[in-house]
Amino acid sequence: MENPFIYLTTNGQGTLNLLTAMKEHKVKKMVLASTSSLYAGQPLPFREDLPVNTPISPYAASKKAAEVIAYTYHYLYGLDISIVRYFTVYGPAGRPDMSIFRFIKWIDEGTPLEIFGDGSQSRDFTFVDDIARGTILALQPVGYEIINLGGGRNPISINEIISRIEAHLRKKAKFDWQPFHKTDLKETWADITKAQKILGWAPTVGIEEGLKKSIDWYLENRSWVKAIKL
Repeated sequence: MENPFIYLTTNGQGTLNLLTAMKEHKVKKMVLASTSSLYAGQPLPFREDLPVNTPISPYAASKKAAEVIAYTYHYLYGLDISIVRYFTVYGPAGRPDMSIFRFIKWIDEGTPLEIFGDGSQSRDFTFVDDIARGTILALQPVGYEIINLGGGRNPISINEIISRIEAHLRKKAKFDWQPFHKTDLKETWADITKAQKILGWAPTVGIEEGLKKSIDWYLENRSWVKAIKL
């Protein structure tokens, strides 16, 4: 929200740059990473054929721009585009701005967790190894397809994730409750039927195993991870 320009230049202009280079150098295949954030206001579970014309954050709007310019280049120049919409990716070496990384670090350090809303909002968490495998499978020729890569199970609330991390670390969380952020989605849930049909893909790592792997990685690397500013 503080710098919306960086999202549009990276996701919009950056994707256009790549597509133009593909056309000029006769590269035919792109796998474009998109986001479940596009599904704001749509019915659950989220299907790829739902209209996603009401993005509620600059980030989501910039991903929509990337998707539609990719379609234009597919139509005009015959480029083969797989768009994979990721659902709340987590795992070892996760991004520090994502909730699970932050919750693990904050609970371990005794730092209050910054929670927007009451923690009842839920996500279709997807382990990074499953995401990587689905992305590689998406290299196959598809023409132009949008494909969800998500956990595909019932969404899990933020409060439940925190409870499970507390159990693994054997520490209790402290909380810094904040008002619900209007760019946040209350719930995400992927319909992964298309991924199963086209890519032969389904997630294999459940949330309990994925959290354990994430926490084990954090504990093994805590000596330098503690210096990361969140």
